[in-house]
Amino acid sequence: MRLLGPVLAGVIVVLLLVSGTLYTVDQRQHAIVFQLGEVKDVVQKPGLHVKIPLLQNVRLFDMRILTFDDAEPLRFLTQGNRPVLVDSFVKWRIVDVKQYYVSVGGDEFQATRRIKQTVGGVLRDEFGARILHDVVSGERDHIMASVRQKVDQDLERIGVKIVDVRLKRVDLPQDVSESVYRRMEAERKRIANELRSTGAAEAEKIRADADRQREIIVAEAYRDSQRTRGEGDAKSAAIYAAAFNQNPEFFAFYRSMDAYRSVFRGRNDLMLLESNSDFLRYFRDSLGKPSTRK
Repeated sequence: MRLLGPVLAGVIVVLLLVSGTLYTVDQRQHAIVFQLGEVKDVVQKPGLHVKIPLLQNVRLFDMRILTFDDAEPLRFLTQGNRPVLVDSFVKWRIVDVKQYYVSVGGDEFQATRRIKQTVGGVLRDEFGARILHDVVSGERDHIMASVRQKVDQDLERIGVKIVDVRLKRVDLPQDVSESVYRRMEAERKRIANELRSTGAAEAEKIRADADRQREIIVAEAYRDSQRTRGEGDAKSAAIYAAAFNQNPEFFAFYRSMDAYRSVFRGRNDLMLLESNSDFLRYFRDSLGKPSTRK
């Protein structure tokens, strides 16, 4: 019984030594083995590994793709000193664990700060070389590809690989947006006024042309009607002349009857004439025979 305590203590010490000797590396991780504070080895193979307890320690690093998404948009100037707010994110991962540790101490915060500085500098250069339309829509894909390439070349020195750089949003600042909107509104009003003026001028032109065509049509119709009326009058005169030549006495009688009908159209019509008036020559004979008076 006296030996049980020391034995148990020895077993515990052995277990602690064994547990301090073994460590596991996940397939998504790489490990750096430190010996007395210096980098001794880099372990990339996943599985169970052995280290010297108390003399060596291990630090694990995640090798998966990480995302850096800055909460605050960056402000840049395009050509013509037009300010824009740029919201972006970066996909990156560690490719050289030893270089990553030497450069930024293996600190992810320090790494993302370095990424932010590099991306911001490259974006400033890219935006400063382009006009507002190009950075908003015209060349966004080209800008992202160029930024990714340049940032990747720079951050390769700290053991980091830039997988992708994306521009989520490119906006104008609030004060600039209001100024642009007012200018756009004024431009749209100017275009609308020009269109209305052009439309009014075209309408006047169409109305003038319609009035001219109406006058022409009316004049031609009047001319045709006068010609037709003249032709009708000529035919009528020819018919009257032919009828007169066939029977002058009957023609004179017919014309007198027609004159009577025109004069005595109403019951109250009254005309005072002498009894020997030529107008009543066909009423003198009580038998209704035409007079032979010429």
